[in-house]
Amino acid sequence: IITLSDLECDYINARSCCSKLNKWVVPEVIGHAVVTVLMLISLHWFIFLLNLPVATWNIYRYIMVPSGNMGVFDPTEIHNRGQLKSHMKEAMIKLGFHLLCFFMYLYRLVSKVVLK
Repeated sequence: IITLSDLECDYINARSCCSKLNKWVVPEVIGHAVVTVLMLISLHWFIFLLNLPVATWNIYRYIMVPSGNMGVFDPTEIHNRGQLKSHMKEAMIKLGFHLLCFFMYLYRLVSKVVLK
């Protein structure tokens, strides 16, 4: 979110912004897919069903990158067609999702320790 807002305010150029953001796309896809599979294996159905759409969206977004682009975030296209605003909105939604998951996992951890 900070990197995208820096680009929006012209504190950094599009190429450096996109290279910073693209560096974290693959670890995000892998990490979220692993967490989703682990929730399926451990039979936590609610958390699995909560994570499944986000993991699917991350994989879809990574697979559907056009062949000439630098990555999910492309410096030549980020200012076109409102992509910067959509990337910013997506980052805010993911932040809210991860905060929700953090507090759910924390609640589950505390409830398991207290009930033992």
